Amino acid sequence: MDPKVILTGFADEGPPSKQAEAQLAMCRALGLRYYSPRFVDCGSGVKNLMLLTDAELATLRALQDSYEMQVSSIGSPIGKVKLLDVDDGTHNRYVPFETYLETDVAHMIKVAGVLGAKLVRGFSFYPPKTADPWQHVELAAQYLRAIAERCDAAGLIFGLEVEANLVGRNGELEMALCQAVDHPALMLIFDGANIACQGYATEAVYAQYEAMREGIGWMHVKDYQRRDDEGFKDYVDEEMMLRFVPCDRGSSGYYGVFTDFKQRLPELIARHQARGIPGVFLDLEPHLKGGGQFGGYSGPDGFGVALRALCRVLDAVGIGYDLTVYDQLKKGS
Repeated sequence: MDPKVILTGFADEGPPSKQAEAQLAMCRALGLRYYSPRFVDCGSGVKNLMLLTDAELATLRALQDSYEMQVSSIGSPIGKVKLLDVDDGTHNRYVPFETYLETDVAHMIKVAGVLGAKLVRGFSFYPPKTADPWQHVELAAQYLRAIAERCDAAGLIFGLEVEANLVGRNGELEMALCQAVDHPALMLIFDGANIACQGYATEAVYAQYEAMREGIGWMHVKDYQRRDDEGFKDYVDEEMMLRFVPCDRGSSGYYGVFTDFKQRLPELIARHQARGIPGVFLDLEPHLKGGGQFGGYSGPDGFGVALRALCRVLDAVGIGYDLTVYDQLKKGS
């Protein structure tokens, strides 16, 4: 079935131990050939990918190769820091941007190189908690352009994920950032649950998808069941969210989103392949058993449920995908 997407996922949502080998084994058992690393145990406890030692990164790369897995994108937390040094009652940290660029961003680029990634996931900075995010688009875009330039020099694309509480918390703000940055190494990442959890109904989620559509480079796939009586939230307590669901039953309207996105796929696939990226990724991040500001958990069973739900939606709208089958298994591919 054409056009085709490439299925991948945040493998740390599966095995409770988050051991590297268990994550990779789960992905291969489900038929996936790509994964997005985020939290992992490479032998000395669970760490965010950005905190792994050189030896641990080498171990992860060796395991990745032995399981014939490749990285779709680095699940970095870049951009999940305060935009301004303001005490707003949150626990988000502030780092002066020039320091951040030379430490966290530089290390993210190093990690991507070791693991063979071409794409990096990141975020658009936290404005003060009660501030109007539109007032901070210009400064956030200035910082994001500097990050995009560093990524471009390393052959990477920086994907800006839409998420509550950040400057880029909806499709309109994401597109404003994308246009202000105006750099080919910055693309947008749609995530329906991250919009629906703010109180947007299905039609409103779709409108936000439309607003950011032309900047989308790939998607995260998780969904959220909004209550009918649920109002719009200016601030989301991410640690209290409990209603994550598979993508065929939530409030994000993935059937409609994917039906429209299908039309963009041929052009987007060609654009990616011109930069050495194999295609357009749909990155599972289900959170079916819980999720928060920096990660989530689905269990191996929940991850499988989420994958099958995604396949049902893709089958219904006519988007193709590949999972490992018996003939490929016999050939060791």
